[in-house]
Order: sequence, then structure tokens, then C-alpha cells
Amino acid sequence: MNFISNFLSSILTPQVSDLQKGNIPQHVGIIMDGNGRWAAKRHLPRIAGHRAGVEVMRQVITTSVEVGIKYLTVFAFSSENWDRPEHEVNFLMDLFVDTLNRELGSLNSNGVNVKLIGSRKKTPDKVLDCFKNAEHITAGNKTMVFNIAINYGSRGEIIEAVKKIGTECKAGQVEVENINEDLFSKYLYTSHCPDPDLIIRTSGEYRMSNFLLWQSAYAELYITKTLWPDFSKKHYLKAIQNYQKRNRRFGKV
Repeated sequence: MNFISNFLSSILTPQVSDLQKGNIPQHVGIIMDGNGRWAAKRHLPRIAGHRAGVEVMRQVITTSVEVGIKYLTVFAFSSENWDRPEHEVNFLMDLFVDTLNRELGSLNSNGVNVKLIGSRKKTPDKVLDCFKNAEHITAGNKTMVFNIAINYGSRGEIIEAVKKIGTECKAGQVEVENINEDLFSKYLYTSHCPDPDLIIRTSGEYRMSNFLLWQSAYAELYITKTLWPDFSKKHYLKAIQNYQKRNRRFGKV
């Protein structure tokens, strides 16, 4: 029975070679959800789930580079997450710094360009300084742009963009008649990226949670019940395979 199970698993487990090379999503966004529930199921503190999630992120980055994804955006900490217990927030901020410092050499050697997206307000200086260093070191890398969304909320991002455009209109730098979707997108945190092709959400929740709302107007959504710390390379490849079966019409016939 084990032999049959393992054989079927080997057949059904997607491989990088199974993907359609001409149909790789250019930009993937991931809502990494389920760390707390993963820890609770194992009677562990929530921070254990966050630690486990870091290991998954490493594998997702490696796989993204391997299959040829050019932009990867992950939702690491929302603007609403500040309401979590103080010890958990502090742990996460330290985890961001420690992980980025530890992984920076590998990211750089693999041609990954690190970007911090989100509001700088409330974000601790130690996090901002760490990312400033990472962005400087990896600035010339061309293999993949890796956006890490910290203190990010899409509604707040859109409001900030409106304020910037309004200020420039008052100063005569922007004509109201020239405001369109392309111009508006240039005022968002993701102005250096094309819109995402695929949004993945783990843990089975069917909502966007204030993530890339403007940018994801025509993104393909993939929801999996798998909790983030259990999300493996095979789950990621399965999501990409599912994307490759979609017929993207963008409102056309």
C-alpha cells in the first residue's frame, strides 16, 4: 500500500519541468496566512508558526527564481497587524531584521532585488535601516524583484497616492485631465512593477485582506486550505499550474 501511495504521489506531484515555459506569471503576490493556526494545532506559541513560515519563504523565493518569475510580492505585516499583542509585534519586527540580515547574501548571489513596500509611519527604525541596506546592496540585481510588504494596507496606499496627486495638481505639476490609470499607478508603492498576474492565499480564507486591491483588478486568484508553514514547493507549483489553465480575457470575449 505504501509503495502504491508513494508511486501515485510521485506521479501527481508537479515538477518545474511540467510547467508551460511560455506561460509563467510575471508577477506573483502571496497572502501568507495561517501561521497562528499552524502553531495552535501543535499546541505551540504563535511565534513558532512565524518561525516556520520563514523557512517556507526561503523555498518560495528559490522556486520563483527557478521557474522564472520576475516579481514576487509577499504580505508580511499589514497596517492592521499593529493591533496584535505587543510581544508578537516585537517578535515579528526582530524576525524581519534577523531573517533579512541572514538571507541577504543568498538573495544577492541569486540576483534578487529586495524592496520594502508599505508606509514608513510606525515602522521601527531598525527595520527601515535593515531594508535600506538590503535595497542598496541588491539594487542592481535583475533576476527577480522581491517586494516585502510591511505596514502595508492597500486602502492607505491609495489614499496616499490621491494626496500626492492632489498636491501636485495644486502646484501645477499635474493636469487633472491627464490623470488616468497609468499615471495613478505611478504613485503606488508598486510603481516599479507590473500588476500581479496571480494572487495566492493560504489557509483557505476567501478574502483579499486589503492587499494590492488596485493592482489585482485582473489578477487570477488561487486559494488553498494549506496553512502557510505547510506550503511547500509542490503547493507553489500546483498554484502556477492552475494559473496556466486559466483563460485570461481581461473583460474581453
